[in-house]
Amino acid sequence: MEQLRQIGEVVGSINALMAFEADLRINPRQCRLLAETCAHALDAITGNVRAHLRFDERGTKWRALESPLRELHRALRDAEGYVRQCLDPRGSWWARAAAMVHGTECVEHHLHNILWCVSVAVDAIEAAGEIAGSEPDDHARTRLLLASKYDRDMLEPKLFQLVHGKRYLVSRELVVRMDAAWKEDRWALSQLLDEMTGPAAPKRLTKNEHRLAEVLAAPRGRLHPASILLGDDYSVRRRLGGRLKEVQWMGESFAMKHFIGDGEAVGAEIELLASVAHPNVAHATYCFHDEERKDYFVVMDQLMAKDLGSYVKEVSCPRRRTPFPVIVAIDIMLQIARGMEYLHAKGMYHGELNPSNVLVRPRQADGGYVQVKVTGFGQSGIAMGANVNGDDNACIWYAPEVLKPEVAGAESRRTEKADVYSFAMICFELLTGKVPFEDNHLQGDKTSKNIRAGERPLFPFQTPKYLTALTKRCWHADPEQRPGFSSVCRVLRYVKRFLVMNPEQQQQAAQGDEPVVPPVDYLDLEMQLLRKLPAWQRGEGARVSDVPFQMFAYKVLEREKIAGVAQARDKASDSGSEGNSLYGDENGVGVMSPDRPSSVASNGTMRPLPDSSDGKKPPSAKKADGKAARQPVAGHPQKVKPGNPARTPQAPRRTLGVKTDGVS
Repeated sequence: MEQLRQIGEVVGSINALMAFEADLRINPRQCRLLAETCAHALDAITGNVRAHLRFDERGTKWRALESPLRELHRALRDAEGYVRQCLDPRGSWWARAAAMVHGTECVEHHLHNILWCVSVAVDAIEAAGEIAGSEPDDHARTRLLLASKYDRDMLEPKLFQLVHGKRYLVSRELVVRMDAAWKEDRWALSQLLDEMTGPAAPKRLTKNEHRLAEVLAAPRGRLHPASILLGDDYSVRRRLGGRLKEVQWMGESFAMKHFIGDGEAVGAEIELLASVAHPNVAHATYCFHDEERKDYFVVMDQLMAKDLGSYVKEVSCPRRRTPFPVIVAIDIMLQIARGMEYLHAKGMYHGELNPSNVLVRPRQADGGYVQVKVTGFGQSGIAMGANVNGDDNACIWYAPEVLKPEVAGAESRRTEKADVYSFAMICFELLTGKVPFEDNHLQGDKTSKNIRAGERPLFPFQTPKYLTALTKRCWHADPEQRPGFSSVCRVLRYVKRFLVMNPEQQQQAAQGDEPVVPPVDYLDLEMQLLRKLPAWQRGEGARVSDVPFQMFAYKVLEREKIAGVAQARDKASDSGSEGNSLYGDENGVGVMSPDRPSSVASNGTMRPLPDSSDGKKPPSAKKADGKAARQPVAGHPQKVKPGNPARTPQAPRRTLGVKTDGVS
């Protein structure tokens, strides 16, 4: 109840800010969209609470809502900060406009988080509603309604939008506005600048302000005279490494790249970097050129001074088993994956993805969460000052197929699945706090040879198995078995949902207690949905408005799987026969099993591979007494104890690494 009250306070604060909408001169359409979406989120949550819960049970049954509503409150509070920043009259309007008018944070960050939080909160309310009330008829009615809602026939995006779009904030009207808000604000800005620079303007602008108006109205990537930047209000505050500097411009801090190079080569880099715009990708916003001195100045989208590798070392300490809480680590993984998904959707492959090329900035007073941006991509990396490890062990971030002697050159490293492998190695460092193979006495070519032979770093025992399973799939020796980043994003969103709905799992992971696993393998859910949904098979970059349907589709198959297991258990109990496998193939979905091979084609599709050549079938997951194991409730973890067959198969432990078929 307290979290619901706090959400109402934030929405009320946003509405109070929007009372001054007439004074909004920066991103007014996006602020209006964000404010209305926040209000719709509150309406959706309260409507679901009224439909599924009773007020007199708020002291007991409502406790399951605390963590999901806390996440929604955090997302709404961030949205309030965005609106407040656009409306803030302090400082230079030109500086705030320069920092915000080219960003896509409203939709790609704030609305993305709000839509995800609403989906999780709705699931939590429905789960609490299934156990709320005291009458058997009420329970039966609730189960019937939810079974009808999560019917397999609803696995159609257009039908989902028609039936559930309003509840999940993706009605046709809102989706159209999400797609158009940024363009409308660009048009509104051009109209405002025309009024400010026109002959009928109420206030005459200075010569420099006229030139700034031209910079703001121009498309990103256009070269402007360096004299616009290098004025009296420009100064260099500090060097951040490489070509990156922190500069003071118009009273605000910006990150800037200064480099000298061949005009044609640098121009191509600038054009590439200015063609991207995503909150999780570092990109150029304004470009200035001094023709006489051949200097180029590239103003970046945001000031972020730390890279992920340095930050992991900074926050690591002997008192903690891991550098981050597990949910923060997953959030960082998701942000990196979203940035890479965006680049891959545009046909851009990184080739040098490593912690040095992931920039981070801690979010103040936000539970350890950080903002993440991928950098270092491009044709040669010159414009971004790509950070490539210069030591002999730079090979630890490269996929085995690009380490072959016959493969040479940076261009050969730029493939979709090589980036996925590099991402997996970053995940290992996030989850363990250790650089891959840092305990290995081998260096240089010997390390490269071992990686090509299948050696991979070893996870500590307490690392959650649902995360090691995903990581091992991403660093598989066969590139075709690695998932695409769109699949990785969908799996991570649902894994994060699992943690939010089961906050005790986060505490257990932090304390190193016995591991728990979700009720089903989310990688297998993804495999089944890839076969069913053509748009997912094409590996297209998802829109933010697609997130609720993706979460809904996972929930449909998760409920199917759990219901199938329950029916099989009841049937086995009635017949008195030996219990069936807990994770059988009743619905084509299995448990968390990183050793279960499947092929992921280059277009993003997955298909199961044949069994091993010895013809042996894997043992079924049964209890020692022959009875079927108990299946956990949907969305809730299952504890794995020694001897419990539901536990993920583990590879043999070795001191330095494990050489397998490439999965472990």
